[in-house]
Amino acid sequence: MYNVYRVLGGDTLDDIAKRFGTSVIDLQSINNLTDDVLRAGEELIVPETSKKYFEYYTVKKGDSIYGIAKRYNINPELLASLNGLNYTDYIYPEQVIMIPKANYSYYVTKAGDTLDSVAGILNVSRDKLLNENNIIYLLEGQLLVKEKR
Repeated sequence: MYNVYRVLGGDTLDDIAKRFGTSVIDLQSINNLTDDVLRAGEELIVPETSKKYFEYYTVKKGDSIYGIAKRYNINPELLASLNGLNYTDYIYPEQVIMIPKANYSYYVTKAGDTLDSVAGILNVSRDKLLNENNIIYLLEGQLLVKEKR
């Protein structure tokens, strides 16, 4: 899930990342930024990291994506993707990652996805998908959520 943020004079990527609970790397990746230069009035797409959908876990020495995913009964590739990582990436002690809550289904969009195809994957109507997700861009890497009932 994403929000649109209009850059204010003096904003830095670091400030925006902290404000929205994301990382500078994620902001650069989502917005195809090659540097840290921002212009007032520019619009950035920022991931929504609502506590409604996630809990947060602080990485401990010896942790791995696979180990954490197994502990929480989550697909390791989904866990990595939700956190802007690759499955094989090294994670660091004290790094904070999002753990998806069990009462939701999650889908990270891919190139070529449509509302209908995503609705089919999540087994939900198109209208319900639109209602449960504030803004849908269908950009590659957007997180869409469906509440399990």
